[in-house]
Amino acid sequence: MTNSPALLLTIVQSILPILVTLGFGYFAAYRKDFDAQQAGVLTRLVMLYALPLELLASILSTPRNQVLAAGPVAALILLAMIGGYGLIFAILRVLLKRRLGEAALIAMTITGPSVPFIGIPVLGQIFGPASSVPISIASLAMNLVQLPITLILMGHDRGTRHRVESDGENRNELRELLGHLMHSCREPVVWVPMMALVLVSAGAFLPQFLKGSLQLLGRTTGGAALFASGVVLFTRQVKFSPLVGVIVSVRNIIIPGIIYTLARLWHLPLPALQESVLTMAIPSASINVILAMRYHVLEREIASVLFFGTLSSIFTMAFFIWLTGA
Repeated sequence: MTNSPALLLTIVQSILPILVTLGFGYFAAYRKDFDAQQAGVLTRLVMLYALPLELLASILSTPRNQVLAAGPVAALILLAMIGGYGLIFAILRVLLKRRLGEAALIAMTITGPSVPFIGIPVLGQIFGPASSVPISIASLAMNLVQLPITLILMGHDRGTRHRVESDGENRNELRELLGHLMHSCREPVVWVPMMALVLVSAGAFLPQFLKGSLQLLGRTTGGAALFASGVVLFTRQVKFSPLVGVIVSVRNIIIPGIIYTLARLWHLPLPALQESVLTMAIPSASINVILAMRYHVLEREIASVLFFGTLSSIFTMAFFIWLTGA
């Protein structure tokens, strides 16, 4: 176990930059230097270019044996993100009688960590290039499973489809789901890490002179994404409520706690435990705020989750960094 001063320094170095960069974005929006539309441009830059380049460089710099040994990490992350999504959606929909769109959005907010935005600076600081594997797995789970299903359910709940025959409705929903999946597969943040994982599994590696060329833009991922999130937070009037408190608690504490318990019960190697737990300890993704604004569902609540979840993550992630000895 790392000694206390070094552990405290690691926690501060990993988490404090998140809050500082969010604060700069918030201050820039306060000064009216940036607005929500311009923040969207920054987010587009991150998702289309900076993040895929960062993942490509990181994965191809990861030793082949580490990638091939990532099965336990992938299993835990997929269990938390996909299995957790289905379980929470069912509880919200069946037991708590939430509307379809609200249940889908809350389920994604609870089970979707902000790996593209916060995962790069935090996990990269702790694990180095090896962090690209859990980040890629979580990004794929979000973009290939959670996001398409959530879009379908929220769009259906908004009442934009008027169908008469249920069979035709089911066929149209299936066609739309496949359409969202195809669209997701064309996104660079999906196919680039998949391609990189295949290449490194086949023994390919990235020459050093190319790594710097890719990372020049790739290294802007964390900063640009967090800055844009800070701008978006200023445009929403955040307010704490019981619903916000429950979502933040489940996202930041209960889910990583469950993953930690499962990893201990399954006697996973320490690196796999650390990577999976800290990946799932990352607070909610800002994409949920975009979805809430687009469909006018729980806008203030989801923005408040992003604000309070990120703010409290300096304590919750510090706890899990200490607990796992990362």
